[in-house]
Amino acid sequence: MAAYLKMPKLSDTMSEGTLVKWLKKEGDTVSMDEDIAEVETDKATMTMPSFDEGILHKIYVKEGDTVVLGASLALILEPGEEPPADADQPPASASAEKPAEAKGETPAAVKSEAPAEVKVAASAPAAKSPAQPTPAAGGRLKASPLARKLAEEQGVDLRRVTGSGPGGRIVKKDVQNAPAGGGGGSNLGLLPAPASRPDQTIPLTGMRRVIAQRLLESKTTIPHFYLNIEIDTEPLMNLREQVNAASTANGGPKYTVNDFIMRATVLATDSVPAVNASFQGDAILQHGEINLSVAVAIEEGLVTPVIRSAQMKSIKELAAELKELAGRAKDKKLAPTEMQGGTITISNLGAFGIGNFDAIINPPQAAILAIGTITKQPVVNSQNQIVAGQRMWIGMSCDHRVIDGAVGARFLSELKRFLETPVLLIA
Repeated sequence: MAAYLKMPKLSDTMSEGTLVKWLKKEGDTVSMDEDIAEVETDKATMTMPSFDEGILHKIYVKEGDTVVLGASLALILEPGEEPPADADQPPASASAEKPAEAKGETPAAVKSEAPAEVKVAASAPAAKSPAQPTPAAGGRLKASPLARKLAEEQGVDLRRVTGSGPGGRIVKKDVQNAPAGGGGGSNLGLLPAPASRPDQTIPLTGMRRVIAQRLLESKTTIPHFYLNIEIDTEPLMNLREQVNAASTANGGPKYTVNDFIMRATVLATDSVPAVNASFQGDAILQHGEINLSVAVAIEEGLVTPVIRSAQMKSIKELAAELKELAGRAKDKKLAPTEMQGGTITISNLGAFGIGNFDAIINPPQAAILAIGTITKQPVVNSQNQIVAGQRMWIGMSCDHRVIDGAVGARFLSELKRFLETPVLLIA
């Protein structure tokens, strides 16, 4: 019997979804629960399974179209079944949460915004390339007499010089800035001149729209304050080297600095449970479980998969779970529930060379850690000698409605203690 594949509700706050990619084409056989398309919701891009089996007879929604919940995406027929007379058009969807007809659009395609495409703003004129010396009548280059004389003296080929004068005319300064042989322009010829680009309007994806809304909400409704602490990472790096040598010798994985930071964060949170809380309007909810959110950058933006009951897990378990979650996030396989329920967040930009930064709190949480890179620098040791050392800055953004300065400072002091005595992390 003919069955219409409809846009399902893939997250608790979803009202529409963007059909990013079809994984099947018309005429293909599909099985029950087989991935048939990639859909971007307000939280993430994920695969959508087929809720029927048979032959994918007709696709109604193009890749890049955004459709409301309940809108028909495709028609699936049983093998050998004749299609209905109106199979070329999707049926009107009574269950759609947003009436597309009111906007004068078809029931399926509410708007077409291909997330991966970049649209050029209609109001912006196409940017012109830098003016090039153009031959005048008779094949002569447009150059001032002084520029020609100077070019001859300096051995500059005017045909390779970009003119900055009216109509691309080569003037004295163009020749002066050009290297011998020409072609330099104002950058002295050391680097090629960057190509001009037109203005671009990049449509917001569902994920980027939600990121914008949540971060605006966070910065306008949560009174942030910021703390920073410097960590001596030499003991941690020495221990990590030993742990990795022992692990790889036994066929085990290598551990990153972030793996140790996750464990230290969990232990420090357990020591200062007041940071593991959320503001509830007329009360503060202090969470019993430590559900650790870790920021993961993907092509479409940023997601924060959650490691639940992190206080019960070792470094090995934390590292393995984050690797699995991050891998599925980049493959668009995360379920919305795997990005919900976090109680404290880590954002690590150390791999990008960022020394320190202030992160924005992920509501309804009350704290987020900003992890910087490890650098080698001169430090003063306990004997007042200047020696080479390794240091890292960690920032903490706090919701002042929940966390006071002294509480945040006590938490960072505990975090410092665990990281500078890293044997405590594997004890």
